[in-house]
Amino acid sequence: MVISAAAERPDEAVLTTGPTTSAGFAEVYRTHNRHLYAAALRLLRRPEEAEDALQETFLTFYRKPPDLEASRLGPWLHRVLVNECIDRMRRRRRWRTTGVDEDLAPAPPPQDGPSLDLERAVSRLPERARLVFLLHDVEGFKHREMAGMLDLTEGTTKSQLFRARKLLREFIGRTPRGV
Repeated sequence: MVISAAAERPDEAVLTTGPTTSAGFAEVYRTHNRHLYAAALRLLRRPEEAEDALQETFLTFYRKPPDLEASRLGPWLHRVLVNECIDRMRRRRRWRTTGVDEDLAPAPPPQDGPSLDLERAVSRLPERARLVFLLHDVEGFKHREMAGMLDLTEGTTKSQLFRARKLLREFIGRTPRGV
């Protein structure tokens, strides 16, 4: 059985031919959607908003495919998704301050497993500290990048990260084992 190079590297096939003319677009979606959805859910805390952000990310890719190497498509999609999530959080915050207070559903319960205590603790963090913690420690962004994305100074991102880590240590230290 012979597998074409395009089938082995769907990102490359789509970037070469364009997402509107390639069946490889579906394969790129299958390749990247799970980890992008997980990142969106961590940032937004609501499954329906995470799905919407994921859809907007792939629509952006479909409408304006990037001119870059195939190996950079995953990070590019991730950056578009994070920006979309941040925009959604800003809109949500603006609605709350203007009196259009939507019904904020709690975050979905974390899955059972070894990271249960950490997931519960992260969900208890104040929004800005949680966002900076997730972007830096989970998603791998640098302080300079986060400052630009969040319209904050680098010093503020550093202090929010320090605050988040301190609160996490306190939360986890107080959380009884086995609960």
